[in-house]
Amino acid sequence: MTTIPGVTDQQLYSRRLHQFVEEVAVYPVSCERLAAGRSDREWLDNVLSGGARIVQLRDKESSDRQLLEKARYFREKTREAGALFFLNDRLDIALLVDADGMHVGQKDLPPVEIRKLAPNILIGFSCNTEDQVKALGKEVAQGQSAVSYYNIGPLFQTGTKEGLHHFLGTEAVPLFSRHCSLPFTVMGGIKLEHLEELLRVGVKRIAVVTAISQADNISLETDCWQRRIESGRTGGR
Repeated sequence: MTTIPGVTDQQLYSRRLHQFVEEVAVYPVSCERLAAGRSDREWLDNVLSGGARIVQLRDKESSDRQLLEKARYFREKTREAGALFFLNDRLDIALLVDADGMHVGQKDLPPVEIRKLAPNILIGFSCNTEDQVKALGKEVAQGQSAVSYYNIGPLFQTGTKEGLHHFLGTEAVPLFSRHCSLPFTVMGGIKLEHLEELLRVGVKRIAVVTAISQADNISLETDCWQRRIESGRTGGR
C-alpha cells in the first residue's frame, strides 16, 4: 500500500471519494472475452482516450502473476490520465499496485475486513435485493459501514455473468436507493436506449461492460456515454 508524504489515509480516501462523486459518469468494466478480440490493454487505452474517469479491471481467468502485471499497467495508465482505478475482488493485487478502490459482491471479502488492511481505498459493494440495500443503509446510519458506494443490479438481462435469471428493471432504482444515503451505481445489460429512463429516476453513474467493450469504436462509445450521462444528470446521489 502506497503512502503519500504529508497526506493521511483519511485525506487520501476523501480525495478519491470526491473524484468518484464529482467526475464519474460512465463506469467501464473490463471483460476481455467479450471485447471482440481486443485485449484488456487495448480496451483500457481506448476507454481512457474516450474520457472515462474510472475503470474497473475484472479478470477471472488470468494467473495471479498475469493479473498483477496487467493491474500494474492499468495503474500506470489511469494515473497518467488522472482516472480512478478499481480492481474486482482482489484485495492483494489492489494493495500491491495502489489501486484507488476495489469492488466486491455479497459472497466476497466483507468490506469491514477489507477496510482493516486498506484504510484509504474506496470500496464498492454489490446489492442485488432491496433487503441488501436496507441492511447496508442501516449500517451507514449507525456509522458502522466500510462501504464507499453500492451497485444496484443487474437491471436488465446480461451475459457477463452466468446463472442469472432475475433482473431488477429500472423501477428498482428509486425503491432501493431510498434506503441508503451512499452514492450508487447501476449495472446489468444497460444500453444507450435505457439512458433517458435511468437518468430520469436519478441515476448518475452507470457501470457497463459489453455496451462499450463490443462497440466498433470503444473510444467514441465511451465519449458518447460520458457526455450523455453528464448532460442528463439530475438530483440524487
